[in-house]
Amino acid sequence: MTSPTSSSWPDWLPIREELADLKPYGAPQLSGVTALNTNENPFPVPSAVVVQMLEALPNVLENLNRYPDRDANALREELASYINKSTQCNFTTANIWAANGSNEILQTLMLACGGRGALGFTPSYSVHPLIAKATGTKWYAEERGQEFAINVVEAVAQITRDKPGLTFITTPNNPTGTATSFADLEKFAAAARDINGLLIVDEAYAEFSTERSATGLIANYPNVVVVRTMSKAFAFAGARVGYAIADARIIDAMLVTRLPYHLSSSTQALALVALANADALLAEVAALIAERVRVASELTKLGFEVSPSSANFLLFSGFNCGSQSAWETLVSAGVLVRDVGLAGFLRVTIGLPAQNDQFLTAIASLRP
Repeated sequence: MTSPTSSSWPDWLPIREELADLKPYGAPQLSGVTALNTNENPFPVPSAVVVQMLEALPNVLENLNRYPDRDANALREELASYINKSTQCNFTTANIWAANGSNEILQTLMLACGGRGALGFTPSYSVHPLIAKATGTKWYAEERGQEFAINVVEAVAQITRDKPGLTFITTPNNPTGTATSFADLEKFAAAARDINGLLIVDEAYAEFSTERSATGLIANYPNVVVVRTMSKAFAFAGARVGYAIADARIIDAMLVTRLPYHLSSSTQALALVALANADALLAEVAALIAERVRVASELTKLGFEVSPSSANFLLFSGFNCGSQSAWETLVSAGVLVRDVGLAGFLRVTIGLPAQNDQFLTAIASLRP
């Protein structure tokens, strides 16, 4: 995302030259519309869980004069338990690192291990190249192929040729929803291992997918890092909790570039309550998947082309005007979706049934 010209910065501001053409990342925030543009979970935290969170806060508030647990040990232990239960792995606290959202994890990794550059497969999460630029990490981009799949042979060849320190695979991919198979991830892991590089698998939407998690690779490929978040499936976006699962030696490397006391006491306390109630918070995932299937079917009936998705959103095309015009039409109808910068495509987050119906009614006027 770029500003019109670098000259918009005042002459007296010594902003780094390589950042002069950037502006802050962010999706539009509009009032008075149904927001289906940021891939949030539409279900609120259950009231019984909210009560438990409120009960956990007094101890935190009474000790705000003290720094939080610098290493978030209790939280990391519970995250390890959650991952072990959901993936049948055997991780310990030493294999987990937690931070303020998965983006901080990615930044910490690039600061620690980005000296040889980073490779990604576009279109994908647009924050990856932005963090690379901000951290001085050279960014290599390989285009995805038909139906936004990664050409494994070409990707392995590029890893071998460019020898990036970090290779990023987002699965399910944002903004396309595409899932990369475990078998293909293993090929990427092997290629990265052969050049002494890390494979970073961004699994922000893993709970919405039936594909096997890349955490299953770590035992045989210690160069694999899996990055996850509690923002999506846990309906916990406002708390900002992301985490990495990796070989303990990679976690140790991340400690070199992490900020001290970066995860607040309140964040840690609330996340512990959320993990203790994981079953309740994840109970709506199946409902969102069912709605994803329904909305995709209805869009197809209307004549739109819908990309297969393993996430909580759909990328679609085929409307009877340009992306910007279609986006504006939907906003006028009270529905905010995401223009992800792909010509002819828009992305819609799966919301509550009534919100999805509102979207389907609005989009019908743009049918091909």
